[in-house]
Order: sequence, then C-alpha cells, then structure tokens
Amino acid sequence: MSSKHRFRNGLCAAAILTALTASGVARADDSAAILKASTDYVAAQSSITASFDSDVEVVTPELQKIQFASSGDFRLSRPDKLRIHRTGGYTDAELIYDGKTLTIYGNNAKSYIQADEPGSIDHIVDVIQSHAVTLPGMDLLVSNAFDLLTSDVIEGKHIGPAIVDGVECEHLAFRGTDTDWQIWIEAGPNPIPRKYVITSKTLAGAPQYTLRVKSWNTDAISDANAFAFKPSAEMTKVSLAPESMSEFDEVPPGVSTGGHQ
Repeated sequence: MSSKHRFRNGLCAAAILTALTASGVARADDSAAILKASTDYVAAQSSITASFDSDVEVVTPELQKIQFASSGDFRLSRPDKLRIHRTGGYTDAELIYDGKTLTIYGNNAKSYIQADEPGSIDHIVDVIQSHAVTLPGMDLLVSNAFDLLTSDVIEGKHIGPAIVDGVECEHLAFRGTDTDWQIWIEAGPNPIPRKYVITSKTLAGAPQYTLRVKSWNTDAISDANAFAFKPSAEMTKVSLAPESMSEFDEVPPGVSTGGHQ
C-alpha cells in the first residue's frame, strides 16, 4: 500500500466521530457513524472470504491516464492469518501469512519472497504498507480501521443511497489533506464495504484507485491448508525487500508515470 494512505496517528475514534457529527454536513445518519458501524462489523468477523476487482490509474509525464485492472480473492482468519490472490494482465501472484511467516510469490515465477514476521493481521498489513505495495483495501480489514481511515479526515459527507453490483448501499465521501476517498457500505444489518475509491489530489491528474468487493462470506474456513505454502522444488527463496515486492504490485514494472496510487 502506498504512502498516500499512511495516515497521521494520535486522533482517537471518539474525537473523529464527534468532529464529523458536529460538521455542517452531518445528519442523524452521518458519515462517521455509518463508517464506524462498518469497520466494527468487519473487525468482529473471525473469518472472511471475498472476491474483488480493482483498478489503479497512473498518469504519464504527458498527463495521459492509464488504468490497470485486476481481480482476485482473499481469505482471512483472525487474529493472524491472511491469504490474497491477485491476477492482472501482467502478474498472477499470491500473498500468504500464517501468523509467523509472510510469503509472496508469482504463480509463473521461479522464486518466492519469504520473511519471518510473527504477529497479527494488523502487523502484517503494516509491514506490507511499509514496502509501498498498492493494496489500499487492506486498511479495511485491520482491527483499528476506523482510526486509520479517519485520522486525516477534514470533512465527511453521507451522500445518500446507491446501488453497487445490485446491492443497496450508503454512499459516503471524505476529504483529507492529500487524498479524497469514497466508500459504499451495504445497507442493513451487514454493513459490508462494497466499493472504495481513493483520489490522490497532490499528484498530477488526480489518479484514482477503485476497489469493488464481491462474494462476501463469513463462514468458518474449513480448509486446513488455506494458509499453507509449499514451494516447488525448482523455486528459490529471496529476501523481503522493497524491490522484490513489485511482484504483487498492481502497476507493472517499467511503467513511466508522473505518479500513481
């Protein structure tokens, strides 16, 4: 995940909730309350499986916007297991975390990245963020998602009802110092984030990242090997480093841009 989404620390959830509720755009069904209900719901799920589509824009030095699309799925088992598979036009890669070891590999590659990283899902998301991999949707999965999402918020708005992939949602929009972002949250008792759009205001052309979440399921994951990795005999292990993480990035190596998400 890129540095654009590494928000300032020190603002607690209660303070943000109060500030947004007090703003002129807030209503009884205000943006902060809806967002907080969603992040609390996601954090309370012990198991999640879902599929997704994502689009990341880059802006060339000539100010032409180019969009790269990919699809994938993820499995999560709290407190410390995560697996993400992403397929795009330029790579087919998986990220696996079993609570002790982080593994990243391309299904067509002859090597894999592995590092000892004992901890939780929150810890491994922070590790991935620090290596600037473009996966902004991961901040929706951590236990303190509300704090992270709102710590740079200047203004929040509840735009109103919307439909995403046939599902009725509440459309929220937030303004930050460097980025603006929108989120569409399923209406009703299961406030699942269905769509997420981030706009980078400080980059030429204001490129966007768009994520759509589908096939959401919270049943327990019964597959004993869901978070296991067994390299084939011909694969070699390489150390975790910023340049090696490009295998899982959604923007192909060598793309010349004026800035991207």
